[in-house]
Amino acid sequence: MQFMDENFLLHSQMAVQLYNAVKDLPIIDYHCHLNPQEIAENKRFANITEMWLGGDHYKWRLMRANGVEERFITGDADDYAKFEKWCETIEDCIGSPLYHWTHLELKRYFGYDKTLSRKTAKEAWEACNAVINAEDFTVWNIFEKFKVESLCTTDDPADSLEYHKQIAASGIQTKVLPTLRPGKAMAIADAGFAAYAAKLADLTGIAVDSFESLCAALDVRIAFFHENGCRLSDHALDPPVFEPCSIVEANAIVQKALRGEALSALADAQYKTALMLHLGRAYAEKGWVMQLHMNAFRNNNTRMFKAIGADTGYDSISDASVVEPISRYLDALEQDGVLPKTILYSLNPAADDLLATMIGNFQGGGVKGKMQHGSAWWFNDTKTGMVKQMTTLANLGMLARFIGMLTDSRSFLSYTRHEYFRRIVANLLAEWVENGEFPADMDKLTEIARGISYANANGYFGF
Repeated sequence: MQFMDENFLLHSQMAVQLYNAVKDLPIIDYHCHLNPQEIAENKRFANITEMWLGGDHYKWRLMRANGVEERFITGDADDYAKFEKWCETIEDCIGSPLYHWTHLELKRYFGYDKTLSRKTAKEAWEACNAVINAEDFTVWNIFEKFKVESLCTTDDPADSLEYHKQIAASGIQTKVLPTLRPGKAMAIADAGFAAYAAKLADLTGIAVDSFESLCAALDVRIAFFHENGCRLSDHALDPPVFEPCSIVEANAIVQKALRGEALSALADAQYKTALMLHLGRAYAEKGWVMQLHMNAFRNNNTRMFKAIGADTGYDSISDASVVEPISRYLDALEQDGVLPKTILYSLNPAADDLLATMIGNFQGGGVKGKMQHGSAWWFNDTKTGMVKQMTTLANLGMLARFIGMLTDSRSFLSYTRHEYFRRIVANLLAEWVENGEFPADMDKLTEIARGISYANANGYFGF
């Protein structure tokens, strides 16, 4: 078998047939971190380093593990030197998904078929940059080439959405929609909370001086986001909590924070619980999907956090308990009949079984797959991780209703991850048939594969 040939990851004729049935479907990238301004401006990139290594903490972590000095990663080394260091790193990354992603990206974006190494660095640099410098290599053309039907960015409630408005008026075929991520509103113990509350007040004309007025201001922003196409929220629950309190207590907690007074851990948890309950109800009213990301342990390296900031490759998996607080939160919304469609993600693969059984507690309402066990995320975004997540969901839930893959990426070069995922889906389904675990009904198998690859997400989000 040749390296990454046309049947890469496809180990039977049935797997090939199933992959051929899904490979050309459109892409719905319902969770990413692309920059709306770069999309609005139809950005052109200077070279492969800017496009490939800028902001990509997956690659940065491997380069550090390979002994590469920081100046070649996030520092002031020239772009070719940084690219060369990545080439020296990737050639030894056997078994890594980044080895696969790297070479898929080289093939699909740049038509470069050789393996990347220190020996081919100069040739690859020139070949990729020749494509990047071509007239038709822009962000919009990338979307068209990879059939990106819609994508959802990640946006603060105080964002003006000016670039989303520009994109909507531009005529671009891809729908670029905002996602509400109210992390700053949740972070009541942070030093910048009072300033953020004042910003919300300026935007909405509501004096934010209590929990109730804060919620009112956020409701105004939710309505604004909805008018501009938003249909999802996203929350990083690190860790999830559930400590109910009264409105009177919540008002007092916010007022204390606005005065700059320190909050107890209990007060912090009570505020977050109250706000999450309010937001859950608001999302249900709007018909939005709520995404809950859990089990990330962020900014572990204090020295590097102070030097280069967050989201630079110094995060890891948390083993914080998620079962009780998430169950009680979902149940509280369900009791009031206001539980929105919800996607649960855990960065800790040990929680896969927990979440796959948790979603089963709250399915219903005549909605197929209302509660979703989210796609293998971040450190789990590997062949092994994807197979594990889907196998767990098949064992404990209903894989055929799974809404499938997302990039969770800051890079415009990540759309080959959907190809990677679709190949894995096709091979997994075929493997179960080959083992005699499911009938060789190609019509049904194709329906399931197409659902997981595209159709389920299309129906679920209704963009």
